[in-house]
Amino acid sequence: MKGTINVQAENIFPIIKKFLYSDHEIFLRELVSNAVDATTKIKTLSRLGEYKGEVGNTTIEVKVDAKKGTLHIIDRGIGMTQGEVEKYLNQVAFSGASEFLKEYEGKVEDGGIIGHFGLGFYSAFMVSKKVEVITKSWKDEEAVKWVCDGSPSFTVTKSKKTERGTEIILHIDDESKEFLENQRIEGILTKYCKFLPVAIKFGTQSKMIDSPTGEKDDKGELKKESIEVDNIINNPDPIWKKTPADLSTEDYNKFYRELYPMTFEDPLFNIHINVDYPFNLTGVLYFPRLAKHKVELQKNKIQLYSNQVFITDSVENVVPEFLTLLHGVIDSPDIPLNVSRSYLQSDSNVKKISSHITKKVADKLAEMFKNDREDFEKKWSDVQIFMDYGLLTDEKFYDRIQPVYLLKNTKGEHKTFEEYKEIIKEKQTDKDENLVILYTNNAEADHGIIAKANKKGYDVLEMNTPLTAHLLQQFEMKMEKVTFKRVDADSIEKLIPKADSVESNLTEDQKGQLTPVIQSVVDKDKFVVQYESLSEDELPMVVTQSEFMRRMKEQAEIGGGMMGMGNLPESYNLVVNSNHELISKMLLETDEQKRSNMAQQAADLALLSKGLLRGEKLTHFIERSVGMIN
Repeated sequence: MKGTINVQAENIFPIIKKFLYSDHEIFLRELVSNAVDATTKIKTLSRLGEYKGEVGNTTIEVKVDAKKGTLHIIDRGIGMTQGEVEKYLNQVAFSGASEFLKEYEGKVEDGGIIGHFGLGFYSAFMVSKKVEVITKSWKDEEAVKWVCDGSPSFTVTKSKKTERGTEIILHIDDESKEFLENQRIEGILTKYCKFLPVAIKFGTQSKMIDSPTGEKDDKGELKKESIEVDNIINNPDPIWKKTPADLSTEDYNKFYRELYPMTFEDPLFNIHINVDYPFNLTGVLYFPRLAKHKVELQKNKIQLYSNQVFITDSVENVVPEFLTLLHGVIDSPDIPLNVSRSYLQSDSNVKKISSHITKKVADKLAEMFKNDREDFEKKWSDVQIFMDYGLLTDEKFYDRIQPVYLLKNTKGEHKTFEEYKEIIKEKQTDKDENLVILYTNNAEADHGIIAKANKKGYDVLEMNTPLTAHLLQQFEMKMEKVTFKRVDADSIEKLIPKADSVESNLTEDQKGQLTPVIQSVVDKDKFVVQYESLSEDELPMVVTQSEFMRRMKEQAEIGGGMMGMGNLPESYNLVVNSNHELISKMLLETDEQKRSNMAQQAADLALLSKGLLRGEKLTHFIERSVGMIN
């Protein structure tokens, strides 16, 4: 029989070869998925009692014959009659899977059938100059052979095939010879078909077994011999298809290593997702350990599947953005195989899935806090970056997680916001009834300042994630009469303004006399000299940096701040304690050189305490200091 393919979508067949999928390697995913469908169907018919024969070995085989230039996909599934071949293969975009689901509605789960569009088979023509389909139906009918050379013309003839199932033979074209390389094919199968629900064989591999003859070696142990066994490239029963109650932590960690073989650390914990209403969604998400490593915003660690067929690892529109740092798998039959970015952005099911994942993660974190707070605190340094990202980008996540968000102080104590506010309200409420929360992003560098803050009864938090600047602004917007100040944003006396103030020992004229001297010993472009009336036991000079300007600059550097702020040079305040004895001595000193040296030494000490004294200036400071003690 000869005929012409009936194209159900105008002009679609001429463009299949080049434009059906942007990535030509997808053809193999489509053909193997069809083979899985055929296998699922025969198992379903057998389970329903409609197929009385032996299902037997249903392993799908993929073979390369480089000499003949062919690639073979062989299954022992449902097969096709001649009528079905003419119906399904000769009418582009007619989906056999859809018809099967309709016929057996209520008897088979939609989630078990992959194909819905009928175009997947024709992806074979993207890489082939000729395609042969040899198939024998589960029904008692003769086998048939369908051949098409990439034009709308085809032939259908009888075949001598005796086993149930289908073999597709691709005669690879000259432009696609890469698909005759074993390594290339195995790579595609591993990428797209790693967790398909039917075993997939690709070649063989050597395996050592005990000698069947019972021979022993010189040590009295059974001899080993090498045999060739099927190389099954997939795991048909991945962990996300199983019941969480049947799984141990080691089971989850083992699967994690299967997903990421180059990862040597176990994950922190995992979240098993299993939803069947109002959409179907399964998966396992892992929280990796990040605290010991530099956080890199890698967004290609979560793999998206549809009925265990790999779709993409670009899941930004399915998984909330702040959770794209997680690892793992999500699988939903409600997301079709031929997804596009615009589809993901607009589809209502995808939006529901994203919202559910957010809730699932928030619930898990809140549950961990409630059930074992001590363990939750131990994990805090690893989960905080996810929390910060989520609090900033997802309003619902903020509402769910803010009550269990932990603040860690420089003593290593963890408190929730409500707990912490209660602890500091007496000492850290300013004259305007604002609660001032002090923090540092480098406890070691700010040790001296923190010690002074502690001496005054203040507590200091450690807040040093890449998102801290943005997060502080978010907290201040959400909380009434709460403000954050970095501990070096001002002198200790001025960090939390009180009603009482210390009078200055210097007049404005005296300050005017000293300013040129002090300004001359620091970089005028970086430092602004300002006077403050501090207690006499405070340092003569300290370096501070405006909370507002620094925070804006930090926000701009990681995105989201005022335009151009990230490129501004660093600017600081050199705060002069007008009540310190050294400042009074400088004012009385008549020798200009000695006065300048005093100013230089005091300024350098202030710079040194902030790690800002480097290079030649640090060398001069050391030499000057040695000279002073000789």
